[in-house]
Amino acid sequence: MQNVAKIIDQTYLNKNATNEELEKIAEETKEYGFRGLCVFPEHVKLVKEIVGSEIKVTALVDEPTGTSSTEDRLKVINQIKNDGADEADVVMPIDKFKNERDYEVLEDLKQVCAILPTKIIIGSGYLTNKEIDRASKMVKSAGAICVKTATLNDPLDNTELPEKAKHIKIMKNATHGLLIKASGAIRSFADVQMMVLAGADIIGTSSGVEIVNEQKGAKKIKETDSRIIE
Repeated sequence: MQNVAKIIDQTYLNKNATNEELEKIAEETKEYGFRGLCVFPEHVKLVKEIVGSEIKVTALVDEPTGTSSTEDRLKVINQIKNDGADEADVVMPIDKFKNERDYEVLEDLKQVCAILPTKIIIGSGYLTNKEIDRASKMVKSAGAICVKTATLNDPLDNTELPEKAKHIKIMKNATHGLLIKASGAIRSFADVQMMVLAGADIIGTSSGVEIVNEQKGAKKIKETDSRIIE
């Protein structure tokens, strides 16, 4: 892995964030060259003005389980588009999906995905393996660019990452070419490596700075060891 920063969507989800905090995270995102910055919809405009066109700004929509009406979801997505968002991370209507209201879910997702390049969060911790497969295929049919594991309060956030890795493998096999985003409890370079080996293309984490610095430290140690051997 050459530069882990290029696959990280740095994440800052704090409803009470001050302008100073948002400015700091946006400047860090630029400094470290992350793939993107994920924030709440109300913070898109401010951070986009700072990160510019080099960094993708994405907004988390309808957390944690996608209970809003399609009309309300579309209203939020149109607003973040106007505020400069490059992508949207939108939660699938998980309750409707669990109750096999697939037609309603798919119609909602098709409309959602038509506004901005969209990553659909399926909330894999709420789902069985069969449901993860079904949800991933539905996300691809809806026209999303990416299927994402989780967001805030997912049941897997406080469990071992190997279970999340199993989910990523199911998602990868079900979608054939769709991007896969892993998120939730990914806090170290080793965690990132596990997710990438499972098939993740994008990593969502609030620990991006620490992960990049850890990778840099590991590279320095390796380079030093190589010189000693020589």
